[in-house]
Formats: sequence, structure tokens, C-alpha cells
Amino acid sequence: MPTAEQPVHDLVGIGFGPSNLALAIALRERGARTGEQIDAVFLEKQLSFGWHRGMLLEGTTMQVSFLKDLVTMRDPTSEFSFLSYLKARDRMIDFINHKTMFPSRLEFHDYLEWAATPFADQVEYGSEVVAVTPVTGGDQGAVECLDVVVRQADGELSTRRTRNLVLAVGLTPVLPDGIVSDEWIWHSEELLDKLPSLTDPRRVLVVGAGQSAAEVTEHLHGRFPEAEVCAVFAKYGYTPADDSSFANRIFDPAAVDHFFGAPEAVKERLLAYHTSTNYSVVDLDLIDELYRRHYQEKVRGKERLRILNASRLVDVAQDAEGVHATVEFLPTGERTVLEADVIVYATGYRPGDPLTLLGATGEHCERLPSGGLRIERDYRIVTSENVRCGIYVQGAAEHTHGLTSTLLSNTAVRAGEIADAVASRLSRSGRGSYAFSH
Repeated sequence: MPTAEQPVHDLVGIGFGPSNLALAIALRERGARTGEQIDAVFLEKQLSFGWHRGMLLEGTTMQVSFLKDLVTMRDPTSEFSFLSYLKARDRMIDFINHKTMFPSRLEFHDYLEWAATPFADQVEYGSEVVAVTPVTGGDQGAVECLDVVVRQADGELSTRRTRNLVLAVGLTPVLPDGIVSDEWIWHSEELLDKLPSLTDPRRVLVVGAGQSAAEVTEHLHGRFPEAEVCAVFAKYGYTPADDSSFANRIFDPAAVDHFFGAPEAVKERLLAYHTSTNYSVVDLDLIDELYRRHYQEKVRGKERLRILNASRLVDVAQDAEGVHATVEFLPTGERTVLEADVIVYATGYRPGDPLTLLGATGEHCERLPSGGLRIERDYRIVTSENVRCGIYVQGAAEHTHGLTSTLLSNTAVRAGEIADAVASRLSRSGRGSYAFSH
């Protein structure tokens, strides 16, 4: 626990996925450009860098252009660009000849690992943040710093003190109420981790209608050539993702400014208008491939890929043999019980709630009338006047900043804005040493 005098970091980042990796790069490049060094450390509960490893399926591609990497939208000359990665891997010509803007997910993950390697001395892996507590000092009990309590992989607790905190806790997998992941019930996030335990399945159910659900359905159908794969969803068919040129403008950096300054009613309409760019939608090529397989099986008279559309799971029971899923066809109410080896729920994610970690510090954070956190344009949570430190979020800001809050599309620009905001606050505070006394 903290002593009376303890080193104080300029910035502590919670989480080290793409968002805080982009921030680490932005801080380093800003320091090289201005000569102003910011002391930053990042805390990551995983033992090594990883980003949705459980869904790195063979053949899947990114849904955003490689130009929307960690840096290019902010600085096309950065040495951490995807093109620099290709050059380092001696694959630039091969990639150009590939004639695509969308690298495989495996390749993009390798790019992220490549970019993260130079920051190993700033990242503490195997470090789970369990609490954030305010530290008061001199001026009428003002909150000058924050103590970040960390549980190490060996169970030991330690504390990092900071003037600024950046929360990038990512997304939390969502399962329906009452459903718990176990050996027979999985979330798509853990697919590749659990697949080795599945041998010669007779039937697998995939629940969900989004990109992950379609990818899991395709993967299982190809991996287990004797198994029946049932896709269960409430729609009549998968909805194509709207990635058309004009619709993609919702992800432009300028759109964040437009959204942030818009009236609340306009924000709600914009989110509703453009859900088809990101939520419960599937790439058209993948939809066509699944339909092709489904139709050809009908022609051959042996249907392994079953599309249980306009349907929902109403009950799941388990015994020693596996799971028994009751599927209801919504238009008629007819119910069918299907025995399955595994049910994979591709039911999406929700942004991590910053207040879960902030604890008592969260009492100083202001809320909007809607109940969401009040967040400034520079991604700083608005706090009470007696809080002198900055608390920033990467993610959990869709209600204030629009659809790019948790997506790669604006990560490079967002990280640069946060780096500049933190540097400006430090400059105004006139901090001269890395020690803070009670």
C-alpha cells in the first residue's frame, strides 16, 4: 500500500488493448516531437498482449481498412503504421499484390503484437486492477491523485499513484440472463480456446445474428464435416452490414465533433439510423457463402447447415449427455427440443462500465440526465471541482461521442487527442517532481 511519499506517474492506463496501445504510441511520438516526456505506465490483466484471440478464425478478415490502424489517421508517417509493419515483415509487395484493403484478422493481430513489443517496459502484464481510490492533499482536501490498486498474477497487491487515469477496459462478453458458460455452453469469445475439447460432435447450436455468429457458424460447419450446425436467430435472415461509402462517414473524425455538439434527440436518431453499420449485421459475402452452402445441401438432400430463423431459445437443460435446447418458432409458437453437444452464444458484448473500477472515485463523476457519464470532448469524465486529476475513457462514450467510441475506426485520432489533453493538463499543473506528499 502507499507510503507517505510515493512516486507519482503522469498517467496510468488500465488495459492494454488497441486503444491504450495507440495512446502509448501517441505519447511516445508526441514526446519525440516536443521534447516533453510523459511518465506513463499501463496495467493489463492478460499475461501477454492479446486481442479477441478466441475469434482469430482462419479466413476471417478485418471489417475496417488497414489505413485505420493505430496511427495512420493521425500521422501517416508514423513508424508504427500497418505499412511499416508490412515492410518489417518483408511482405509489402505481397500485400499490394493481394489487392485488398482488409487484412486477415490473424495478420492484423500480428501487427498489433508487433506494435506492442517496443512498449514492454511500460506495460505490466498479469496485473489486474481491483480498485481506484482518491488521494487528497493540501488544498482543502482536493483530490490531487489517484491510487490504482493492482493484484499481480501471484496474488500480491501493489499500488500505482497517478495524476491522470485512462480507462480502456474493452468489451465484456454478454450471455442471456440465467446462462452461465461451462463445458457445453460457450460464448463466441472463447471459441478457439474451447474447440479442442469438442470431438466428433453430432449437433452444435449457434445463437445470434451478427458477424461473430455467422463466422462461428461457417467455421463449425467447415471444421466438422459430419456435424449438424444449427443457426438460431429471431430475424428471417442475416442483415447485411452497411459499409457503403456515404454511410461510413459516421466513422469520420469530423463526425465525432458533429455528434458531440448535437442535441440529445439528434444523437439518438443518428445512433438509430446507423446501427446497421455495426450492430447485429454481417458482411454480405459471408451471408452469400452461408446461403450457397445451405442451398447446395438442399440439392444434395443432406442438410447439415440448418437456419432456424424467426426462432429463439426458450429453455436450455443439461445432463450427462450434453444440452437439450428448446427452440420456439416465433410466428406459430411451435417448440422443438434439440439435443446438442455444445451451444455457442454469439450474443455480443457490452462496454465495460468505468464506475465498476472507480469505486469511491466514481462518486466524484458527474452524470447526464439520461444516467450516462458526462464526458468532455477530449474524453475526460467531468468530475466535481475538488478533483484535480484527470480521468479519461477509451470506450463507454458512445452516448456522447458516437459509434466510434469502441471501434478501431477513430482509435488513432482519439489516442492523439487524449495524449494532447493529458499533456496540456500536466503543463497547467506545473508538476515538477514525481513525488506527492500527504
